[in-house]
Formats: sequence, C-alpha cells, structure tokens
Amino acid sequence: MDDARHRALTLRARLYTVIRAFFAERAVIEVDTPILGQAASTDIHLESFDTGYTGPANGGARRRFLRTSPEFWHKRLLAEGLGDCYELGRVFRNGEFGRRHNPEFTLLEWYRLGWTSAQLMAEVEELVRTTFMFSGRRLGESRTWTYRQLFRQHLDVDPLTAPIDDLRRLASQFWVDAGKLDRDALLDVLLTHRIEPALPADGLTFVHEYPASQAALARTRADSDGERVAERFELYVGTVELANGFHELTDAAEQQARFRADNVERERRGLEPLPWDRHLVMALESGLPACSGVALGVDRLLMAMLGSEDIREVLAFSFPDA
Repeated sequence: MDDARHRALTLRARLYTVIRAFFAERAVIEVDTPILGQAASTDIHLESFDTGYTGPANGGARRRFLRTSPEFWHKRLLAEGLGDCYELGRVFRNGEFGRRHNPEFTLLEWYRLGWTSAQLMAEVEELVRTTFMFSGRRLGESRTWTYRQLFRQHLDVDPLTAPIDDLRRLASQFWVDAGKLDRDALLDVLLTHRIEPALPADGLTFVHEYPASQAALARTRADSDGERVAERFELYVGTVELANGFHELTDAAEQQARFRADNVERERRGLEPLPWDRHLVMALESGLPACSGVALGVDRLLMAMLGSEDIREVLAFSFPDA
C-alpha cells in the first residue's frame, strides 16, 4: 500500500472518531437504519439501485431499492419521538461516477428538532472546521449568499425572474443543447459551469433560499421580495458542493403531492414511475416535529481535508475495482 492511500485510510478512521465525538458532546443520538427498502427515490435527479428479494412471501415486497439517503427513516424515527439523531453510513446512487462521484459512498446525515436552517448552517460550519483541525489544512473565511445574490453577483441576472430566453443565451456558452433545457436545468448549468468554479478556493460558501421548484423535501416561503423560495441551503468547501440541508417539510399532503408530481415528471421524460414511501407520509400525518436536517458527503470532506481532486484517492476500493 502506498503512503498516500495509507494516509487517506488512516485519516478516514480518525474522522469517524471526530464526528462521533462531536455529536456525543451535543447529545445527538447515532442511529443505524435500513440500506434496503421498499420505496425508491422519485427525485428525477437521483437514480436508485433496483434489486429483488427472493425469500418467503411473508417477507413483503419483492422489489427493493438501495437507499439514496437515510432521510425517510430518520423522519419516521423523529415522528415517533426519538429526538435529535444522526447516521454515518453508506448510500447508493446509480449512474453517478467520476472524479467527485462514486455510486457507493459515505454520507453523514443529521436532524435537529426546532432548529432553523440558519442554526443548522452554523453547526455544519462548526463541524467542518473541527474536522479540518485534524488534517493540517486551514480553511478561509465563511461567506453566506442567497441563491439570487449569487447569480446577480456572478452573472448579473435574477434566477427567479429572468426570462427563460436570457438564461438560455447565458447557458448556451456551456451547454450545446441549452435550448432544450427547462428553467431549473438551465440554472443548474449556470451554477455548475460558471458560478461554482469562481467560488473562493480556500473558504466556505453557504448558499440558501433556492428556487421553490428546487425545494425537494424542504419547506417553501416568500423571500423579502415576495418570491417563493425553498428553505434549503448548500455548503461548498472551495468549489466543491459538500452538504445539502433543509428546513424540513412536515405537511403530509404536500409531501405526497410532491412524490406524485415527481412521478408525473418522470413519465413525461420517458422514465419509469417509482414506488414512493407511504410510511413516510404516514409518519408526517402522525406529526413530524418542526426540524432541520442536513446531509454531508464524507468522501468529499476527506478530499477537501487532503487537498485531493479525485474521490478514488480517499476510498479503500473505488467502484471500478470493487
């Protein structure tokens, strides 16, 4: 084993210890939830690994999916009264492979009852800065932008109100088929190809108040101009997106409507509609306490700690060789 790989594996082990100590000090309970479930992710931007169960008939549904996140199980535990919790474990996303992606990766996800997104952003920053103390690397200052501020600063365009033709003209510099993309896809192209590369290389950048159409599992509200926005944030370390957090949606009817809308969009795109998590909707109906939650990519955190540009450098075995 070469020295760089040995260092990465050693740092990973130490990082797990630091994370667990961080949450133990704050009385946040570690949980261990299923990797295999009956529901898939209906999100059109995620693809679940699809597998099957072949045991006795009383074992339930034959079709099963590897989790893309432990979120649904965590919310079910919160609805049962568990309290603040976190999980450090494996998740799976089909079709994602590259310098920053591996189909199987480690995710840290946690939930705080009664917290706002701003409170959770502060804790995310504290955790990340704590972990960097053990890597010998320094982080620069932290900056916080709304999604609208970021686009206005870098592209002089309002992402919520600009005509779609203006967005297409901007995106056509980076995407050949920009004319075929919808508004959210155009915004994503501009964010990933123009804005992210210009973020401070050594600092932390928080982005919040995403378009309401990109809420996923977050609440929505009106911003200071009366535009609907998602109570969602993302954290970048340098130019790499590291964490995605929500002030969580607690409305069961709205959650079910979003699952159904996802499947309608999947069919429009020629994709198979997928079974959504009815247990989660039932948990919301029983009463999910107001909370905020966040998912943080541990492999990407290790990349940042080591100054690595390739996720394979921080894995014991990467996807092609697993």
